[in-house]
Order: sequence, then structure tokens, then C-alpha cells
Amino acid sequence: MTAPELSPRIASLPKAELHLHLEGSTEPSTARTLMARHGVKVTEQEVRQRYAFRDFPGFLETFKWLTSFLCEPQDYALVATNLAEHLLEQHVVYAEVTLSVGVMLLRKQRPEANFDAVLRATEPFERRGLRLRWVFDAARQFGSEAAMAVVEAAKNCSSKEILAFGIGGDELQVSTAGFRKVYDRAAEIGLHRLIHAGEMGGPEKIREAIELLGVERIGHGIAAIKDPELMDLLAERKIPLEICPQSNLRTGALARQLARENVRMEDHPLPTFFRHGIPVVLSTDDPALFHTTLCDEYAGAAQMGLHENELDQICEMGFQYAFQPAHKAT
Repeated sequence: MTAPELSPRIASLPKAELHLHLEGSTEPSTARTLMARHGVKVTEQEVRQRYAFRDFPGFLETFKWLTSFLCEPQDYALVATNLAEHLLEQHVVYAEVTLSVGVMLLRKQRPEANFDAVLRATEPFERRGLRLRWVFDAARQFGSEAAMAVVEAAKNCSSKEILAFGIGGDELQVSTAGFRKVYDRAAEIGLHRLIHAGEMGGPEKIREAIELLGVERIGHGIAAIKDPELMDLLAERKIPLEICPQSNLRTGALARQLARENVRMEDHPLPTFFRHGIPVVLSTDDPALFHTTLCDEYAGAAQMGLHENELDQICEMGFQYAFQPAHKAT
């Protein structure tokens, strides 16, 4: 997606990104490298066909397939290095990056070893002006016991660079209340609390996350457009929505929430949320899988009708609602 609507000034602004999955940043060429390491030979075209899913179940299957080739610490290090380079190209100076630790544990990997490799791979980028912090993520469909294991893995890693615990995956699986003890434990060990909610599920999933789990930011949250009282709550409590428009289009989440087919970028509720006073932070989610960049996302926001001064404010919100003090100055 190219964007003549995006001014060079906005494109060049230092940016923060707060909803970004490491595994979903794996470009097709890198996926081929990983596959070759593990004895699988495919063409880049075959990989790109895998990246051409049409709905949310297709996305989950592609994510599952892709992560099956992240087998060793060096694999995670490669993807992390490539992501860091990509972020610098986008003028990102601070990012909170999600690691799918629940998937690592499912595959009998050692999260501590993988995380250590990621830290060593990305440490040199601090000197180049990029600060990375980390979110340990559980898959909702794996259940509460598996989610608790992710929290304990974060504790075992004992790193000040792990800021938060979150849950992604299929939000239509497992009741929100089933994760209360998990989130209580995360708070007990000093982790901030996140969750994907209101992406494919309804506004009640967002309300449950706030009231039952005490989450501090909501991943996606676009279902809030259906509930004016919930929008008021988000605005009053200043609970940010991590908005990923291209993801919402490609997974069918936006079409689902609007109960319409053939939705366009201009149909996204981002401007409505922003003008209602709800904090929004713009992100790419899984940039390689959704064929996007952070500059593309800002261009999409301009396409929705947001003015340059509003894009400037959204850019600032990325720093304002980070879990660590994050400043535009490099």
C-alpha cells in the first residue's frame, strides 16, 4: 500500500510501536532461510502463497505453520535482527515486541534460551537509536494452565526488559474469567497486563478484560464501535486501543464487526475512536503476514480522513502510552 496522502514530515517522525509480534515480522525470504536450516526446500512463491490467507482462521494456520520453523535460539535471533533493521527504516525508536512464549512451550522449547538469543541479537541496535522491550504472550486457546506457564517463564527470565504479559490467539475460546488467576499472578510479579479483545469477539470481551483482568491496554478493540457506553468508558479511563488497521482488513475482523462485506480502509473506526477521546496507538500487528509497514499504517489513517495534526497526536500517543518512559528524541 503506497500512500501519497502521508506527508513526508509524518513519515519521518520518530515513532513508537506497541502491538507487534516478532514471529509475524518474518519476511518470506527469511522464512525460506529458516526452512532451509531445517531441511525444507520451497520456492519464495510457495511461501508467498502461504502469506495470502483470506480470513482469521487462515491467519492462525499460517502463523502456526510459520512458527513451526522457529526451532532454535538462532532462529529467533535471525528474525529479531531483521525486525530491528526494519523498524529503524520506519523511524521507530521504541517498540514493545510480543514473543509467542506459549507456542515455544507447546513445542517443548526453552523460552529462556530463545529470549537470551533475541536480547543478544538486538542489543547492538540500542546504539543505533532503537530501544526494544518485550511482551510474553500466551495463546488463549491453549487454556489457563498454559498461560500461567508463560507468566512463570517471564519470571524465570528475570529481565527488566520484559514489561508485560498478554494473551492473543482465538478470543472466542476459553472464558475471560478463566484467566483471572493468571493475570493476578502477572501483576504480582510486576508485569503490565494486555490482551487481544474485540478483534473477532464482541464488545463484551473488551469489558470483561477491563473488569475481570485489569488490563491496561487492549489489543485491537474495534468491537467497541458497537457499544457507545464502552467507548465512553475507554475514553474516561484512558485505556488505549492498539489499532492495527491492515490486520483488521486482512483477517476479516473489520468486516465481521461492521457486519458488511467488501469493507475498505475508509470504513475503519479509528477516526471515531480518536475523536471520541479514546487513546489509540497505531501498529502493524504481524507486518510481514499483513504486507504492511508502520508508515503504511499511518498512510491508511490519512486515507481514513485523519488530518496531519491528528496523525501527529497519534504518533505522540505511541510514546505516551508505552509501558516504559519512551521519548521521541533518539
